[in-house]
Amino acid sequence: MKDPEYKREYEGLEEEFSMVASLIEARSRAGLTQEEVAKRMNTTQAVIARLEGGTHMPSTRTLEKFAKATGSRLRIVFEPAVSH
Repeated sequence: MKDPEYKREYEGLEEEFSMVASLIEARSRAGLTQEEVAKRMNTTQAVIARLEGGTHMPSTRTLEKFAKATGSRLRIVFEPAVSH
């Protein structure tokens, strides 16, 4: 973490990790498997695994479908940036 470039890249991943954790938490709270969420979203389990794996940034539409499939409400919040 002493290398400024490494620290910047690491901190840049924080939002992705947070979203992945939120997806997994929503599915767990709903008591659903990836396969069950996939069926509700009319997609495949592999797609849900990729969403939860954080390999790409999903669209807002995909997040809305995931929220509906898990009985959750999607909320996107803009917060002030923290100065370093």
